Amino acid sequence: MVIGIGTDIIEIDRIEKAINKNNGFLNKVFTTKEIEMFKERNMRAEVIAGNFAAKEAISKAIGTGFRGFSLIDIEVLRDELGKPIVYLSNNMDRMINGDYKINISISHNRTSAIAFAILEED
Repeated sequence: MVIGIGTDIIEIDRIEKAINKNNGFLNKVFTTKEIEMFKERNMRAEVIAGNFAAKEAISKAIGTGFRGFSLIDIEVLRDELGKPIVYLSNNMDRMINGDYKINISISHNRTSAIAFAILEED
């Protein structure tokens, strides 16, 4: 059963400007594993923007926005085929309170990145 859905779209150049303007931006928003993944993908702004949009979409699917947790509590990586996979912190597990799975889709064009998340009972 679907518990919640969320979507987010962001302009890639906004993320690129945040990265260039604020040295701590990546560490404030993304986990160490996510940053490693970005480096493996040549720090492409569209990949970083896609992960940012995914975190926003997930927070909307949970239904709280970013109340009670931070962006670092959500980790979005890729499996061996490139499919996005989501890992949540223990804090978020307790917030959701039950067995769940999160399906996430991320896409981008030259100017924008978009993500769509579905939170389901498992």
